[in-house]
Amino acid sequence: MSNILIIKHGSLGDIAQASGAIQDISENHKNDQIYLLTTKPYFELFKKNPFVNEVILDKRLPKYNLIYLYFLMRELKKYNFLRVFDLQNSSRTSFYKSILFPKANKDTWSSTKTTLPAEMNKEKFDKDSVLNRFDYQLKESGLNTINTLKPNFSWACSEINEIKSKYDLQKYILLFPFCSPHLSVKKWPYYDKLIGLIKDRFGSEYKVITAPGPNEIDDARKFDAISVLDNDKALNLSQLTSLIKESSFIVANDTGPAHIAAHVAAKGLTLFGEHTTAHKVSIERKKFKAIQVTDLNNLSASKVFERLLNLL
Repeated sequence: MSNILIIKHGSLGDIAQASGAIQDISENHKNDQIYLLTTKPYFELFKKNPFVNEVILDKRLPKYNLIYLYFLMRELKKYNFLRVFDLQNSSRTSFYKSILFPKANKDTWSSTKTTLPAEMNKEKFDKDSVLNRFDYQLKESGLNTINTLKPNFSWACSEINEIKSKYDLQKYILLFPFCSPHLSVKKWPYYDKLIGLIKDRFGSEYKVITAPGPNEIDDARKFDAISVLDNDKALNLSQLTSLIKESSFIVANDTGPAHIAAHVAAKGLTLFGEHTTAHKVSIERKKFKAIQVTDLNNLSASKVFERLLNLL
């Protein structure tokens, strides 16, 4: 039995997308121990993943913090990893490779850099979808990939009957009108109008709810929708995943919850402006679709509501 390391730091959407790749790595190493290196927001979540044996915390302190780096590298070296699968493919993880396996090829350290042929243009490669890139990386590393292109994030769910009972949630439409302050280009501005259209059409048939994050609770109060919380606090990631999976429909900006919805087979719609494309981030699935426009300010609530009716 050998030890295998997977590196996946985040973000939330990326975690959901990587679920299939993690499953394929595990199933190609059935007789080995699978370790996963991640950051604090996802440390407890990954402990629920059935394809991971142990989770290792990376605090991701600055690289000039030599004391921290020394102890992290010493921690990783003690496992004598046979192979490392870098699913983060960042400058930081490339730095880790230079310390742990400076001369390693794709058979020891699988990453975009080690699996990409010299004649292939990396800039062009990076324009392909996230899942296609994962699939290429793992196949070039000699793995059979059955799940990489169809990740299933349902492993992250937890039981939420008490929360659903508190808010009397049976049929509900879940909205995610939020985004990080520094990514305001992703924010569609007409959720309030969409809520009005939903309530005018359906009345009490569907409850309209939001599930704000820790820094979004005050903003959620601005909408005529129920804010679903757990003891006045934001739901944890497992609770949030279950709320998404059990919803009647989702409408979301291009944020982590939208990617969760896509990869738990939820029915819904995500809204894209010019910041990227739905294809590149691999978000469209059988029941989860995208509206792509040049400027989200020009996407009307009636247009989104029309798509909602067609898909619901």
